[in-house]
Amino acid sequence: VLTTRRLLRSRGADAVLGGGGYVSGPAGLAAATLRLPLFLTEADSHVGVANRLLAPLARRLFLAFPVPGRDGPRYPVTGRPVPAGTATVGRAEARRRLGLPADGLCLLVFGGSLGARRLNEAAVEAFGVRAPCAVLHVSGRRDYEHLRARLEPAATHYRLLPYVEPFADALAAADLVAARSGGSVWEVVAAGAPSILVPYPHATADHQAGNARFMAAAGAAVVLPDAELDGPRLADEVEALLGDPARLAAMTSAARAVARPDAADRIAEEVLALTGT
Repeated sequence: VLTTRRLLRSRGADAVLGGGGYVSGPAGLAAATLRLPLFLTEADSHVGVANRLLAPLARRLFLAFPVPGRDGPRYPVTGRPVPAGTATVGRAEARRRLGLPADGLCLLVFGGSLGARRLNEAAVEAFGVRAPCAVLHVSGRRDYEHLRARLEPAATHYRLLPYVEPFADALAAADLVAARSGGSVWEVVAAGAPSILVPYPHATADHQAGNARFMAAAGAAVVLPDAELDGPRLADEVEALLGDPARLAAMTSAARAVARPDAADRIAEEVLALTGT
């Protein structure tokens, strides 16, 4: 806290915006002791420990999802900020940059920066030999070499990459996404992508299940429980959706309707208005 106080003073900070991780704790306490306005953001459907402790000191706790008991002007529901341009990348250009076919359907599978081992394994089991579409699988660095060794050289329909930067390209290229349901669900819907969400069952307070239920209730996603995940089940879910263009189109519309691509702007505007800066 003392180190953070010195840093805030040296930078002449006018306010502090915390992102909800454990590092927000010292920054939030330092802001309070310096009487600087404190603002917080929460990316998931469950308010984390740091935000719960700091919320009484904050002027606003910006929520990605509605949270029971967190109502009123101090808890605006803004959605989660996403990288600029997530909603505007063109499909044709994204597919060209990623080496994907310009035509036809494409499934994107991803599990975060490290990947999601069960989802990674299920995807290769389901689609490594054949698939109803092109597959873009962003595995994360941890599992990449292992998965690459499992794929046959003839599997030209399957594009396996450890990461994609900018990730908006991967989302723009896809007609359907299969993923975990952390805060990245907001990037998925910002891109207008329908999704199959597989909540990580050991997430704090099971918040990924809450995130997934919210998107499913909005019509933008279907939920596949981790306990039911394997290659055949994933293949069945993907084939059912890709084989139903009307349902896929409805999910795309629902994703765009629930998206909040302006979340960062809304948060910034409110912070500036409340601090007079």
